[in-house]
Amino acid sequence: MPLQRRITDFGADVAFGRIPEKLKEHYGTSVPVSSARRITLAQATEMRQAEELQTEIPECKGKDCVIAEADGSMIPIVTNNVEAPGEAPVDRRKVKQLGYKEARLSIAYAQGSVSPVFGTTMGSTKEAGDQLAHCAIRAGVGQQSRVHCLGDGAPWIAEQVSRVFGLQGEYLIDFYHLCEYLAAAADHCAAPAERKAWLKEQQDRAKESRIMEILEALRPHLEPASVSNENAPVRAAHRYIHNRLDQFDYQGAIEAGLPIGSGEVESAHRYIIQERLKIAGAWWKNQNAHCMLALRTVRANGDWEHYWQAQKTH
Repeated sequence: MPLQRRITDFGADVAFGRIPEKLKEHYGTSVPVSSARRITLAQATEMRQAEELQTEIPECKGKDCVIAEADGSMIPIVTNNVEAPGEAPVDRRKVKQLGYKEARLSIAYAQGSVSPVFGTTMGSTKEAGDQLAHCAIRAGVGQQSRVHCLGDGAPWIAEQVSRVFGLQGEYLIDFYHLCEYLAAAADHCAAPAERKAWLKEQQDRAKESRIMEILEALRPHLEPASVSNENAPVRAAHRYIHNRLDQFDYQGAIEAGLPIGSGEVESAHRYIIQERLKIAGAWWKNQNAHCMLALRTVRANGDWEHYWQAQKTH
C-alpha cells in the first residue's frame, strides 16, 4: 500500500510514462509504466466510488454567506467502436474516435475564506448540481445561509442553482462575460472614437443594475434578420441580456462585498483539471477521466490522508 500511495501521488500530477523515472529517482524502486497506470487508475476509481455527496442542506444556521461557482471545461476523450457479436476482431487503434466532452467543476467557499471546496464530474448537469450543493454544504451552508452563485450564463448552471438551493440561492452572471458581449457590440453601436466611452457607460450601468438602459442602448443598432447570427454581435448581446434579466444584480453584490466575477472557478480549471487531464498528447476514456478528476479533487480538498488511512482498514 505505501508503494501504491507513492505511485498514485505521482500519477495525480504527471503522465503515467513519467512515474517510473520519478519512483527511481526518489525511492530507488522500479515499476513498469503499465503497472503505474493500472495502480493509479485503480486508486482513482476507488476514490470516485467512495465519494458520498451530501445534498440536503443541514438544519444548522450555517455561515452567513457562501459563494458558489460552476463552469465547464472541455476534456479530450477517445472512444473505440466495439465490434458486434460475430464480427471479426479489428485493430481498435484504427477505429478510435477522438473528441471532447465537458468536465464540470464546482467550487464553494464561505465569504472571507481562502479555503475553497471543489467538486468535479464528467456526468450530467444534475450530477454537477449535486456536486455544487455538496461543495457549498462543506463550505458551511446551513438553513439561514445566503448562497451567492456565479457563472458564465450557461443555462444549466442557473437551473441547478435553483434546484439545489431554492430561495436561498441567487445567481449572478459573471461580469466579464457580459463585458465581452458589450465590447463586441460596441463596434456597431458607436463611432470609433466613442467606442471606449460607450462601453464604459454600459459597464457603469451594469454595476448599478440599470440593465434595461443597456437594452435600450443596444436596440437601435440591432442587425436586421437577414444578417446571420455569426455577424450580429449587437443582436447576440441583446439576446444574452434579455434572456437573463434577473441575473445581473451587480449593485446588490457590490454593496454586500460579494464578487461579481467567476474568476475563482475559471482559475481552478487550470490547477484542478487542465494541469493533468489536458497535458500534451493525453486522450482519455470517459470513465478514466471521470476517476482522475476524483483523484485530483481528493488532493485539492485535503482528503488525501483520510483516504489512505481508510485504505488501511480495508
